[in-house]
Amino acid sequence: MISILLFLQNRGRMTSRELAEKLEVSERTIHRDMEALSAAGIPVFAERGSNGGWALFEGYRTNLTGMKTEEMQSLLLAHSSRLLGDLGLGDFFDDAFQKLLAAFPATMRGDVEIVRQRIHVDGAGWHQSDELLSELPVVQEAIWEEKAVYTISSR
Repeated sequence: MISILLFLQNRGRMTSRELAEKLEVSERTIHRDMEALSAAGIPVFAERGSNGGWALFEGYRTNLTGMKTEEMQSLLLAHSSRLLGDLGLGDFFDDAFQKLLAAFPATMRGDVEIVRQRIHVDGAGWHQSDELLSELPVVQEAIWEEKAVYTISSR
């Protein structure tokens, strides 16, 4: 049902057949799920006819994305690169990022800038060698948890 809600929110009107194909269920399951969504107070409605389908009432948005904290963090680490600017897409990235930020739960929005300030990945030269980066997860965890990292030299 969450997937149905997100499809309707992101794509607009969809037929039972389209939803059933996307979710790999029967149309009967879609109808049953629509009834359950409506009973749960989600403003969903059906329009009949050749241009009909299921839709959400105008302006309805859910804050529920189903995204995990780690998924959101991975998107926060993306940034408008020189490549996007050279392609004329830098402003579009910035606009898309603001929309993504608006979709984050309020509890995460406060941490967004902190996350973006802590890690910057310079892709130039990344993985030009076969060097193992076994310490990278430890360093990453220390950054997220604001802990110091000490190394012990074998010399």
